[in-house]
Amino acid sequence: MKYLFAIVLLAVFFITPAFAQEMKNPTLIVDTIEIPAEEFNTVLRDAPIIPLDDVHPVSWQVTIDNNLLYANPDGDAVFRIYNQDPLGTEFIEVGMGSQPDYILWVAVKTQKEGYIIVHRDLDRGWYPEAKLIVSYTDRAGLTVNNGAKIIVTNLDIGIFAFDSYSVHGMKGSTDPPSVNSGSMIVEFLSGDPAKNVIAFYPFYMAIGLGVIVGILLLTKRRS
Repeated sequence: MKYLFAIVLLAVFFITPAFAQEMKNPTLIVDTIEIPAEEFNTVLRDAPIIPLDDVHPVSWQVTIDNNLLYANPDGDAVFRIYNQDPLGTEFIEVGMGSQPDYILWVAVKTQKEGYIIVHRDLDRGWYPEAKLIVSYTDRAGLTVNNGAKIIVTNLDIGIFAFDSYSVHGMKGSTDPPSVNSGSMIVEFLSGDPAKNVIAFYPFYMAIGLGVIVGILLLTKRRS
């Protein structure tokens, strides 16, 4: 019993520093942008690629809160993020159609596969009252949640670290405007889990407890 007490006591010693210090990841990046309605009233070829202040690598999440009021039933709001490469040829695209159908599609473009639509839903693909989440890790790939369910799961797209975005919504320059008011709020969150010291405390604990148990067993055998 006294050995168990010693193990618990020393386990607390190992755990306490993890909570005594600030639990911060030095690589954590959080940024939020608000894209006004008028920026979606353009065709793809005229849509500027807008650089972000930071590069989002390794592990990231993009949360899209679509509060746009569409101007016509054929209008779209298309949001793209671009991989960090000199040519800017790789991207992830989320297209959100107008009411009443709320069409949704998710597409990726890579140098190897080209442009591929990986998900398309022609009815109730997205929900105005919910946020759409696009997440990625360099090990698990791409996952997309439309606010009600996961629609893309662990899609392998290689290494993807984005540093810019673009938006558009009109199919042709003579089309009526896609959106007449509102905005799209996008939050970017990224970080490298390996740089979070807290994440390694379970491993430190396991090693520490293993050493403690070994010493106690050795001591018991000698006695």
